[in-house]
Amino acid sequence: MTGTIIGAAQCRNVETAAELALHLAIRRQVFVAEQGIFDADDRDRRDDDPATVHVIGYVDGAAAGTVRLYPLRREPDGRVLWQGDRLAVRPEFRRHHVGGPLVRYAVRTAGQLGGGRMIAHVQLANVVFFRYLGWTVAGQPEPYQGLPHQRMTIALGEAAARQRASRVTPSARRSKTVTAEPPAASRTSPESSSSPVTAAVMP
Repeated sequence: MTGTIIGAAQCRNVETAAELALHLAIRRQVFVAEQGIFDADDRDRRDDDPATVHVIGYVDGAAAGTVRLYPLRREPDGRVLWQGDRLAVRPEFRRHHVGGPLVRYAVRTAGQLGGGRMIAHVQLANVVFFRYLGWTVAGQPEPYQGLPHQRMTIALGEAAARQRASRVTPSARRSKTVTAEPPAASRTSPESSSSPVTAAVMP
């Protein structure tokens, strides 16, 4: 098995029909059976779009969680706006903190594919978790499938590098030492073993 190891998880793009079926089964387990956000299935038209990237995170060779990402539109700066959604971690793997690696993998992948910015609509319980990963809140919560979700955004690729450079402190510039300001959120990850770490995102 090949993939990108981030933290305790090995994240890889779905490549076969069997892997896609496994990805979808994990989503159904979390969003349908556990949370009841969808009645029978959370699959939608994005799953049939060849531009959509389906991802599985593995722990010790076992499929532990999912995320998917897809391009939305080209923005005025010429770069592509991406959306991430269907972040789900199976209950028995939540103590392994798989959610963070899946989100980071999705962000990096979208940046490598030419994205300038990524958005997600996140369940309110996970807003602090996403802020810890570098995302920012955009606007007010919106309802989706009967639950409030918060729109969040993060810069990708070159845009993220420019954003980080803009946060370098004046004293660091004078001393020629690149010291980026730390994120506002705590450096202790809020991803807990009891949290579903899921984001059922608007299509």
